[in-house]
Amino acid sequence: MIQKLKNKKIAILGASYLQKPIIEKAIALNIEVHCFAWEEGAVCKDFVDYFYPISVLDKEAILQVCKKVKIDGIVSIASDIVVPVWAYVASEMNLVSNSLDVATVCSNKFLMRNKLLSNAINSPRFVSINKENIGFLSEKIAELSFPVIVKPVDRSGSRGVTKIMNESDVLEAVESAMSVSLIGESIIEEFVIGKEYSVESISFNECHSVLAITKKVTTGAPYFVETEHHQPANISENLKSEITYFTQEALKALGVKYGASHTELIITEDNQIYIVEIGARMGGDFIGSHLVELSTGVDYLKQVIYCALDIPFELNLEFNNTKSGVYFLTKDNNIEEILNNKDLSCVEIKEGTVDLKKIKNSSERVGYLIYQGK
Repeated sequence: MIQKLKNKKIAILGASYLQKPIIEKAIALNIEVHCFAWEEGAVCKDFVDYFYPISVLDKEAILQVCKKVKIDGIVSIASDIVVPVWAYVASEMNLVSNSLDVATVCSNKFLMRNKLLSNAINSPRFVSINKENIGFLSEKIAELSFPVIVKPVDRSGSRGVTKIMNESDVLEAVESAMSVSLIGESIIEEFVIGKEYSVESISFNECHSVLAITKKVTTGAPYFVETEHHQPANISENLKSEITYFTQEALKALGVKYGASHTELIITEDNQIYIVEIGARMGGDFIGSHLVELSTGVDYLKQVIYCALDIPFELNLEFNNTKSGVYFLTKDNNIEEILNNKDLSCVEIKEGTVDLKKIKNSSERVGYLIYQGK
């Protein structure tokens, strides 16, 4: 297969540390890499075959280059904002990807909520607020029960996310969410109490395979910045089956056909499953790029590339007795205790700690420790 991939060309949107794993995997597979991103923060630009200092949102400029070099596939990981551009280029060049309509829905929390609701997929009650209707804020939230969660409709990494306890604080949270939204729109959802999980899947021609279920730990209210992820989640086989079925039904409802997906869930005390959101891309925070392979043996990055290149693949889903996880380093983490745990081995570590009480989104985290264990 390596020889077959030698003449393949792939476009990758983004060149930050988030895209580094998929770029390194493509290089290891002998694929010619064409990378698009602003130069600032483009840590991958020096080792890709071709780097283009073009915004990942400039779909026409990217399409023009991709047509000229005749790419065989296009992909990105861990970023929602590039998903519609990725789908647009693929559709214009008749390459494998989800449709532009599906990509747009999966990149907009309000459109996603509407789609799930119309397909009877469990979701909290919600409303959207933008500059045109903000004057009717009180009327729009009248039917919602507090507390609520306010989010920008089109960002990830906890940016602009706030838990609000009463109506008097909603306006400030909405304005904050709208300020970081690319389209100036926010969504207000009723707050669901429960345990948080995420699900990593790979789809090919509408066949959805769940690879791993991850337990999530956050800072809690008001910003819910993620501090730990552990895989596989310590849940019953029955609950695992329910989550798998629920995730597959949600992906069908959204029309996802190809590629990685990252589904975030909340499970209540009475085992009701609620969708937080679904990204039509691999999960960030090292979940997709590192933890899945460490805990399952499945080369998730390779499968994502194969999918983009329209190469069928087989999955061995016989999970072994292995676990993995990531701790984002804080002043409250006892790193020595983690490193001295004989059941764990440190896979990768980056120094640096933060005060949990002061961070508001994932980009403010500094250090991390990735582990694997029995």
